[in-house]
Amino acid sequence: MSVRINMVLSDKLNQEIDKIIEADHDTTRSEIFRKAIELYLAARNGAAHGLKIGLVERDTDKLKTEIIGL
Repeated sequence: MSVRINMVLSDKLNQEIDKIIEADHDTTRSEIFRKAIELYLAARNGAAHGLKIGLVERDTDKLKTEIIGL
């Protein structure tokens, strides 16, 4: 079963999504939102288990940015 969702975005956020679609022609707006929701759910699930989400340097595994507020 599928569900259709309508939402209102700020102009800035909409422009950022358009940039992603321009850069990756295989990506759709729906796919971006699906991935964003999956990332949000993973962050919540991790937080429930005492984990955090962040951005790590590929070569050094050094934490560069911790993402808070999800």
